[in-house]
Amino acid sequence: MSGLFLGSAMAAAVPLQAQAQSGESAEQLAARFGALEDITQISLSPDGTKIAFISPRKGGRVLEVANLAEGGFPTAITSVPSEEGELRFCKWSTNARLVCQVHYIVDYAGQLVSFTRIFGLDDDGKNATLLSNTQSLRARTFFQNGGSVIDWDVEGEPGRVLMTKVFVPENTIGTRLANEEEGLGVEMVDTIKGRRHRVEKPDEFATGYITDGHGTIRVKSRQQTGATGLLKPSEDFFYRTPGDWEWQWLSSWGGPQEAGVLSFEPLAVDGKSNRAFGWAWENGHRGLYAVALDGSLTREKLFAADDVDIDGLIRIGRDNRVVGLSYARERREQVYFDPEMGALSKALAGALPGEVAVRVVDADREEKNLLLRVTGDTEPGMLYLFNKAERRLEEVLPVRPKLVDLALAPMKPVMFPAGDGVQIPGYLTLPPGSTGRDLPAIVMPHGGPSARDEWGFDWMVQFFAARGFAVLQPNYRGSAGYGSEWYKENGFKSWKTAIGDVNDAGRWLVAQRIAAPDKLAIFGWSYGGYAALQSGVLDPDLFKAVVAVAPVTDFEILRSEAEGFTNAALVREELGSGPHLREGSPAQNAEKIKAPVLLFHGTLDQNVGVRESQVMAKKLEQAGKSVRYVEFDGLDHFLYSSEARTQLLADSDAFLHTQLKLD
Repeated sequence: MSGLFLGSAMAAAVPLQAQAQSGESAEQLAARFGALEDITQISLSPDGTKIAFISPRKGGRVLEVANLAEGGFPTAITSVPSEEGELRFCKWSTNARLVCQVHYIVDYAGQLVSFTRIFGLDDDGKNATLLSNTQSLRARTFFQNGGSVIDWDVEGEPGRVLMTKVFVPENTIGTRLANEEEGLGVEMVDTIKGRRHRVEKPDEFATGYITDGHGTIRVKSRQQTGATGLLKPSEDFFYRTPGDWEWQWLSSWGGPQEAGVLSFEPLAVDGKSNRAFGWAWENGHRGLYAVALDGSLTREKLFAADDVDIDGLIRIGRDNRVVGLSYARERREQVYFDPEMGALSKALAGALPGEVAVRVVDADREEKNLLLRVTGDTEPGMLYLFNKAERRLEEVLPVRPKLVDLALAPMKPVMFPAGDGVQIPGYLTLPPGSTGRDLPAIVMPHGGPSARDEWGFDWMVQFFAARGFAVLQPNYRGSAGYGSEWYKENGFKSWKTAIGDVNDAGRWLVAQRIAAPDKLAIFGWSYGGYAALQSGVLDPDLFKAVVAVAPVTDFEILRSEAEGFTNAALVREELGSGPHLREGSPAQNAEKIKAPVLLFHGTLDQNVGVRESQVMAKKLEQAGKSVRYVEFDGLDHFLYSSEARTQLLADSDAFLHTQLKLD
C-alpha cells in the first residue's frame, strides 16, 4: 500500500487550521462549538454511486441525497420537524430506495413514552411507505417499538430486509381474528411495496436476534426474569445449527460477576466459519471470543488484554462482517483479522496529516468503495470516500464546518494519584499557546458511570480550552473499560471511591500548579453532573463553581422513576440499598455545598428525569445557597439543539468567569 494515491482532492480535504480571530467573543465561540454536527449519520448506496445523510436544521432534521457520479451536490428529499420526531438513521436497501427510522417522545399521563417507526422512500423522497407494522384498534397495549432492521442483504431477495416486530395481543371480544401472540419476532419486509411475511414467531421474553448477514437467523437473546416478571440484569442466548429450526441453549451473560465457561455475550455470527463472535470475561477483563455453533460450543479466545477491556468490533459491508476489534488504552487501538483491511487502515492513517483515527462507516456491496470518517483530538471530523481499485481518497464533507479554521488544543493522556495512592488515568487539555501554569481549570467527569473518556475531539473540552481553561477528564474508579476491579460496584454503590477520585483530580491540578487554587471549577453531564454536585458534598472547599447538566441528584428519585417499568429490578440492583443512598444524594445534602451552582436540564429527559434538577435547585435555594437553574423545554437528555448547546456553553462560560473572578 506504499503506492497509495490520494488524488488532487486530498489537498483540499484537510484545510490548514488557523488561529481564531483575536476579537472573537465568547458568544461567537459558543455558537461555533455548540453547533451540532452537520452530518449525524451517513450511508453509501449498494453500487457506491450515491450517499444519503441526515443533517440537523433549525426546527428538525433533513435527509439529503447526493449522486457522486453527477458531481455530488446534495439535495434535500425529506425532513422531520422536531415537534414530530427525530430522524435517527437512513440506509440504502437498494440503489434507489432508503429505509429510515423516526424516534419521538410523548408525555402520556405524566410519563414520558418513546416510540419508533420505520419507513421506506425513494431517493427523490417519493413513494414513502410505512414499514413498521400498524397499531390495531384492538391492541391491549401501546405499540412503541417499530422494529429494527437486523439484515440488509437477504440472499436472493433484492430490496427485502429482515426486521424485528413486536407482536401485541389484541382483545378478542366480537372477533375470531384477534392476534393473541406476544413478544419479539422477525419478518421479511419488502422495502418497496411494504409487503411482509413472518420468518420467526414471537417470543414474549426475546430481546433480539442475530443473523449471519445473509438472511438466516442464528442467535436469539432472552431477558431473564424474576418471579414477579421484572427483568433481571442477565440474558440467556440460544442458537441454531445450520439447517435446523430448533433453538439450543448457547450461553448466559450477566457481567464479570458471572465469568466462567458458560458466560458469553454473542454479538455477531460468521456463517462461513459457523461461529459466533462475542464477549467473555477472564481474570476480570473482557475479551473477544468465538464459539462454534455446530453443537459442540467449542470456545476460542481471539484476543484479550490484561489491563483493559476489549469493547469494540470492527465491521464492514452490507453483511456487517467482522474484520477486527478495538480497545482503548491512552488511545483507541485496532486489531484486524482481515489482512487487507488492516494494511489499508494503517496506510490511510499514515497518509493523512496529523494524529487521526480512521473508521469505516459504510461500504458498497462489493466493498470497492469505502466511506471513511477521520477524527482526532484536533480534527473535529472529515468524511472521505476511498476507491480501493484506483487508490483514490476524496473529500466528501466536513462534520463540523464551523470549526475548520480554528486552532484546537491537543489532548494529552496523564496519570494522577488518588488519595490511597492508586494511579488514575485521565486526559489533560491545555489552552492553545498557554504556559500550562496557574490557569483557571475545570475537572470534567464523564457520564455513565459505566463509560469512559477517550482521546479524541470533544466539543465541550475544546470550547473551554479556547476560552483559556485547562480541562482534566478523569477516568475515575467506576469507569468502564479497565476491568471489573476498576469498575468496582459502579459509580452509585461505590460513589465515595468514584467521587474521591474526581476530587483528587482537582487536587492534582493545584499541586502541579496547572490550576490556580481559587480558579478551580467542575463541570459534568448526567452522572458527571452528579459527580460535580456530590464533589461539593464530599469536599465543599475544593471547587469554587459547579456546573451540572442533566444530573442525577437523588438516588431515591432515580429509583422511583423506574418503578412500574420492567427495568425496575435492574435499577434497584444498580443502586443497592442502605445509608449510601442518602449520603450519596446531593439533593439530600444540599446544605453542605458551598460553591455556586449552575444547573441545566431538558423537560423530555428519559435518562434522568427533569425532576432531579428541579428538586436540586429547590433544595439549594432552601439552604440559602447560590443556584441558577436553566430548563430547556422539549429537549431530551442530550440537549440535541444547536441553540440549546450554544446557550449552555455561553451561560457556563459567563458563570465561571464571574465565580472565578476572571473578568
